[in-house]
Amino acid sequence: MEQKVIFHIDVNSAFLSWEAVHRLRDLGESLDLREIPSAIGGDQEKRRGVILARSIPAKAYKVQTGEPIIRALSKCPQLQLTKPNFEIYVKYSTAFIAILKEYSPVVEQCSIDEAFMDMTGTEGLYGDLIALAHRLKERIYSELGFTVNVGISSNKLLAKMASDFEKPYRVHTLFPEEISKKMWPMPVGELFFVGKAAEATLIKLGIKTIGQLAKADVNLLKKHLHKQGEIIYGYANGRDSRLVIEEKQANRGYGNLMTIPYDVDSVEGAKSVLLSLCETVGIRLRQGGVKAGLLSVSLVDTFFEQHSKQKTLTSSTDVTKELYIEALNLFEDLWNHRTPIRQLGVHTSKLSDGQTYQYNLFSGECYEKYGKLDKALDTIRQRYGDSAVMRATFIDSAITPIAESLSKEMSPLKLKMPQNQ
Repeated sequence: MEQKVIFHIDVNSAFLSWEAVHRLRDLGESLDLREIPSAIGGDQEKRRGVILARSIPAKAYKVQTGEPIIRALSKCPQLQLTKPNFEIYVKYSTAFIAILKEYSPVVEQCSIDEAFMDMTGTEGLYGDLIALAHRLKERIYSELGFTVNVGISSNKLLAKMASDFEKPYRVHTLFPEEISKKMWPMPVGELFFVGKAAEATLIKLGIKTIGQLAKADVNLLKKHLHKQGEIIYGYANGRDSRLVIEEKQANRGYGNLMTIPYDVDSVEGAKSVLLSLCETVGIRLRQGGVKAGLLSVSLVDTFFEQHSKQKTLTSSTDVTKELYIEALNLFEDLWNHRTPIRQLGVHTSKLSDGQTYQYNLFSGECYEKYGKLDKALDTIRQRYGDSAVMRATFIDSAITPIAESLSKEMSPLKLKMPQNQ
């Protein structure tokens, strides 16, 4: 049986790299943010928000992605902070994925800045695939101005682990025969799906390296870490049966998923994510000239457990506020309030032509008012960009007002790469 060959391509410090390239190429600036202590995130004057990306010089000061800005500034007072510009990041992400699709018939984009490529059987077309990976990363840098890492293996897990080896601008392999040499000596916390809590538990059990985890008693792991213990035991041994799957836009409904840049552990934390998703879905419904009669909310927690709940709406709608209220109610019924969340989704179906609405005594006037507001916002965003107008909750938020800017699906407003890129 032919061995699978999977590439995992990861943009190095994506938001910061894209911001730097935008300033150098589009704005004509001479300072490269990647060469100084710098970071993307929040508001420096208000000292609010979190770090979304940081440069290698900032990393030398131990500035961490996801930490509060005030803490980052205490480590590196000269840190140059820049607010995120998600419209620019979506454009670069779109161009990045377009290049990958020239090389593989199956590209699975798993976030705005990373993707898997199934390269199995393409040696006859490209020759040595490791050499191709080098050419691919060099082309991305030459044409788009930013660097990527490429990990190569026979499954998704090992390819992703390989791409996380030494950065930036590198190609690494991690085939099964290389696991004992390249992966097993690594600290157990470096293994995919081993978070801080799991790492602490493993260390208490005397398991400090991935190799020790691979040779541990799986029943002991399940006793202390439940299902996660069994999963990471398989990962430590390089086992992963997931396929690279290119997701297609469903034509029976409109929906969107967001992989969140931090763990959500409260209803308050989920609200802005759900609102952003509903903004996106509402735009798509209105662009399609349809209304949704059924709404569902899905989540994936930190243990990769998937849950979903749906509801048939009293009246079909394309109004963002109505979608959001229903989505929030579904979420509160769905979530157990114990396990942090990594991904949220909002999906709609049972579409109608959008010409009718079932009024009730209390909502009819509000429906018309909010419907007109949504259409006005759509017009402004189409003309001036996603961030031209936003709801107050997104000010200083790590969540973008239009969910695609942090999700694997691109902008509903069909943003295109600037012609001079």
